[in-house]
Amino acid sequence: MKKLVVLSGAGMSAESGILTFRDMGGFWKQYDVMEVASPTAWEKNPNLVHQFYNERRKQLFDCLPNKGHLLIAELEKYFELKIVSQNVDDLHERAGSSNVLHLHGELKKARSTCDPELIYELDHWELTLNDTCEKGSPLRPHIVWFGESVPAISEAASIVSEADVFLIIGTSLNVYPAAGLIDYIPDETPVYVIDPNQPALHSSKNITYIREKASVGMEKLFELLTLKNVVL
Repeated sequence: MKKLVVLSGAGMSAESGILTFRDMGGFWKQYDVMEVASPTAWEKNPNLVHQFYNERRKQLFDCLPNKGHLLIAELEKYFELKIVSQNVDDLHERAGSSNVLHLHGELKKARSTCDPELIYELDHWELTLNDTCEKGSPLRPHIVWFGESVPAISEAASIVSEADVFLIIGTSLNVYPAAGLIDYIPDETPVYVIDPNQPALHSSKNITYIREKASVGMEKLFELLTLKNVVL
């Protein structure tokens, strides 16, 4: 069974109603993203950081996977499928995908501020400074903030380097180090890009662009990869 690796970004979840920081508007218009998503923000105003992620988490609990997520999960019947996601939501998992690596953390998890190995699943949306780990330290969102390293990037590069087929969906690849993952795609591997804006990839690889949103683009790619047996 061939290995299909998916690199997904914000556009993957947009049709499910997941908002980016810039889309949230309202109260958050007065803030810069660095004021709610950085180590400095946490040190300066942890309550504001919790408020920001609580709002995002509450929204996520109300969202459902879209057809794009479901079709990607369906491809597990045809491929050894691995997803490297830049998203912090769990929509891939809820759609049925069984192998998802989250580069930037997970919104439905929290971790200890004194021991990063202590990570907890959340079954509710609200997190406050009164929530502590088993060692008594406050919990923080399990998110990779601006200015922090991306611990999973090495594992992601290893996954990408083994791809027989590679899909980039819903990401403009402007954010590093995630954008650098395309350099690990084997030269002979066909690359499919689903994005209505057709991101400019500075690569000589075999790239097929599908200029559609995630759901429609995945319908086309699903047919291409399965019914027509292009790469099976």
